[in-house]
Amino acid sequence: MKKITIAIDGFSSTGKSTLAKQLAKVLGYIYVDTGAMYRAVTLFAMQNHFIGSGRTDFQGLVKSLDDVVLKFSYNETLGFAEMYLNGVNVEKEIRTLEVSKNVSQIAEIKEVRVKLVDLQKEMGKEKGIVMDGRDIGTVVFPDAELKIFMTASPEKRAYRRYKELLDRGDNVVYEDILENVQKRDYIDSHRDISPLMKAEEAIEFDNSDMGLKEQFERLHSYALRIIKKHEQ
Repeated sequence: MKKITIAIDGFSSTGKSTLAKQLAKVLGYIYVDTGAMYRAVTLFAMQNHFIGSGRTDFQGLVKSLDDVVLKFSYNETLGFAEMYLNGVNVEKEIRTLEVSKNVSQIAEIKEVRVKLVDLQKEMGKEKGIVMDGRDIGTVVFPDAELKIFMTASPEKRAYRRYKELLDRGDNVVYEDILENVQKRDYIDSHRDISPLMKAEEAIEFDNSDMGLKEQFERLHSYALRIIKKHEQ
């Protein structure tokens, strides 16, 4: 079967990663969660006091980027790759609300984006990849055969994130989550470098009122149709 590149972009908490993982698994493709990469750099910035407690030192972070080593390591038990920062599994730490509050600011930094986009392009050289993020179809893989742009109402996305964090045992307030979602939407859409935007040829996918099964079946159908087209 001919392999293609699948780029899934969209707003935060639209379920991009969940669907991308499922799609990659059934197609036998590599899955890359670029959001995890930006979250890991954000965690590094927080650990080294470049951001947090009302202060920012983005120049210090940029000077330290060579000290940031990111790696995805496949977890056979979970069925997907987890993020490692400098040799340490940080999959749980990067999913906290504190990281969510800071990640959009870190993702605005040009040097951070250049470093991570270069890594992402290298990962997708051989195709057979499903990658999700904010600028995959516009910057990382502008020639991707299948581009999806996922969206949903801020309220629906905030509630999903709220439930996810509650199920994990975190002490969170829905209104705080909604505020964070709306703030991230604004920053992601208005930043100067690689703003979140729908690629011209991307399929817009509003999943506000769709269950996971229906979402996956639709995306899988799109992928099979494109794969078949490119085999002809």
